[in-house]
Amino acid sequence: MITQTSRWIILVTLLAPGVLSAQQSGSTVIRAGNVFDSEAGTLLGPKNIVVNGNRIVAIRDAADVPAADEVIDLRAYTVIPGLIDTHTHLLYLEAIGSGLTMEGIKAVVTEGTVLRALHGAARARTFLDAGITTVRDLGNSGQFGDVALSRAIADGSHAGPRVIPSGPGLSPEGGQFPGLQPEFRSVADTEYRIVRGPEDAAAAVQENVAFGARVIKIFANNTPNPGSLSIAEMEAIVETAHRLGVKVSAHATSDAAIWRAVEAGVDAIDHGYQVADSTLSLMAEQGTFLVPTDVDSLGLLKFFEGQDNPASPAQVSGQLQFLRDRLRRARAAGVTIAAGSDMYIDMNRPQGEAAKRVLFAYAEAGMPSLEILQAATINAAVLLGMEGRLGVVKAGAFADIVAVDGNPLGDLGALERVVFVMKNGQTYMRHR
Repeated sequence: MITQTSRWIILVTLLAPGVLSAQQSGSTVIRAGNVFDSEAGTLLGPKNIVVNGNRIVAIRDAADVPAADEVIDLRAYTVIPGLIDTHTHLLYLEAIGSGLTMEGIKAVVTEGTVLRALHGAARARTFLDAGITTVRDLGNSGQFGDVALSRAIADGSHAGPRVIPSGPGLSPEGGQFPGLQPEFRSVADTEYRIVRGPEDAAAAVQENVAFGARVIKIFANNTPNPGSLSIAEMEAIVETAHRLGVKVSAHATSDAAIWRAVEAGVDAIDHGYQVADSTLSLMAEQGTFLVPTDVDSLGLLKFFEGQDNPASPAQVSGQLQFLRDRLRRARAAGVTIAAGSDMYIDMNRPQGEAAKRVLFAYAEAGMPSLEILQAATINAAVLLGMEGRLGVVKAGAFADIVAVDGNPLGDLGALERVVFVMKNGQTYMRHR
């Protein structure tokens, strides 16, 4: 009998484009003009990267060019690890100026999981083109549509980044659908896993992991709704998730919600807009990551211009200052930053390109290019529990390799000039 998830996977394969080469069994030598060492935070100069199958097996000096089935000449470019976006929503995209409730209900009721997965497959390819080879997809994908997409990409049916799916987010009553009437609470149940008490919270984690989730997304507070999870509920979630070998990331916007989530032991706070310095200190002490889902100034201006009542320039400036100050304070407190975009707004450009603009938002807050690159590589890999395998260009890591035109340490704009993308040993983009 074909399960519903299997049907999603079959349908997603209909959109699958091919790759430029499939070096899963052969050897490849990439001749790099410069290599970014994300662990040391330095450029290594010209190197030869030896890839066999889906792994990097050696980094050699430029003069040492071993025999290989394929040699790729990137000596005019800088090679970096494949970028990682730790907060995406591939199966959800809403127009500027639209409301979360109506757009969410439309996605659930009129689009449905199968079509959303197909749309997500098309968006996934744009992340690869942007040099983002791994994403952590955090809900808003119906009942495990993100898991289906992750499997379709993993089995080669569709080109896209490696997807770490959460399944439906664990939320207080109503999810993020403000104004939803009680007789239609099933709509929220379709998009979220509504949690009702600590025992149910633990059961929700078991369900999500059983059905393919590789990270647990929770809503410590479910803004714009007024609800929140209790510390007891979140502790039950964290204990169960960690016992099953998966991490927990918390949507948390108010300081009270952030504090409770950190006290409960979550691995990361996503957003963290209203965080106090004392809470940032607690996060640093406990090793809790912050994923600042910020927007660069041009993106924020475009967003406000699309509203029915556009914000004034002073309001836009104030919002930017608010976001930038939070990131500066987090860095000063010693909180580890992992890059995440939360780019679910249609900016009239490929979603992967729009998502990468979060790195430029960090730059506008005064974050040095080195820290930004580390946030999108080695730090993100640690948050995913995949250190040594992702976010680095070194022997033993997955062959997720991106080349850019320029030196991104001196000119972050080089990240906009991606000329080569390899993920898991397969080449997906090569500009000659």
